[in-house]
Amino acid sequence: MSSSPNVAVVGATGAVGVEFLQCLEERNFPMSELRLLASARSKGKKMKFKGTDIVIQELTPESFKGIDIALFSAGGSISRELCPVAAKAGAIAVDNSSAFRMDPNVPLVIPEINPDAIAKHKGIIANPNCSTIIAITPLWPIHKKNRIKRLIASTYQAASGAGAAAMEELRASTEAYIKGETYKNTVLPHPYAFNLFSHNSKIDPANGYNEEEMKMVKETRKIFGDNDIRISATCVRVPVLRAHCEALTIECERPITPKDVHEILGDAPGVKIVDDPVKNYFPMPKDASGQGDILVGRIRQDISDPFGHSITMFVAGDQLLKGAALNAVQIAEKLV
Repeated sequence: MSSSPNVAVVGATGAVGVEFLQCLEERNFPMSELRLLASARSKGKKMKFKGTDIVIQELTPESFKGIDIALFSAGGSISRELCPVAAKAGAIAVDNSSAFRMDPNVPLVIPEINPDAIAKHKGIIANPNCSTIIAITPLWPIHKKNRIKRLIASTYQAASGAGAAAMEELRASTEAYIKGETYKNTVLPHPYAFNLFSHNSKIDPANGYNEEEMKMVKETRKIFGDNDIRISATCVRVPVLRAHCEALTIECERPITPKDVHEILGDAPGVKIVDDPVKNYFPMPKDASGQGDILVGRIRQDISDPFGHSITMFVAGDQLLKGAALNAVQIAEKLV
């Protein structure tokens, strides 16, 4: 890999694509060329990068000639079709969709957890689901010190997880609600303003869990390299524009205290403790939005566990950044 690679952003005009550009610029990612790729309807439009206008090109199978790293965020069907094409052309595809996450031949990577897995790639590297990244980035340092046997997660997921159209639907429906006007939702299956509902991914009739919940189960096991960890998740959409929150309860092999967790996470990469019981100040979407750390607070003993092996906490992370674009760019940084 060149120290100044040619980079393509696939899905450049989408919510995550915009964040790709911002991350690449803010982190001064070394590049010889930046190629912006999107659908035919965006061809010829321009996006700014470091003060320069870059013309968007139409995404085709021929788009990857001369590209070293391709950052994908254009949906699973496009990834399934074109990630192998990009890899065959000599690029390394870092894919933000779910298309390859559970493929045993594709590394599923959070750089703070399993950077060594990157070296095992065969042209494609998968970016985990946003809810998984936000939950387990702060859990990994604990797991290394005192193995986590069980995880129970409840998510509070922002509109950003469903893309720019969902964010706009939340804005528009909230405005209509306040004005007393009727609004017909078209992006999400239920009214979004002043409402919350179970994550809108498909439910498996065999176990009652939806796809988002099962992603957290399967991806955590793969990334941790631990198929025995017991996990249950409940994923919910809430009327927040950006940044997911999650309530996490973990059970460890040995006794663990809130003080232990504070000490373990105090200097953990990608994590910031926000835990002030006196002021009742804990992780919130407004503080998580626009920055890369996972905020961790409400760190307390799980009083339902009489053996002292369990901790409950609350976390918040920017779904578009560490939950998507930033994690992928961090992977790309490891490749250079």
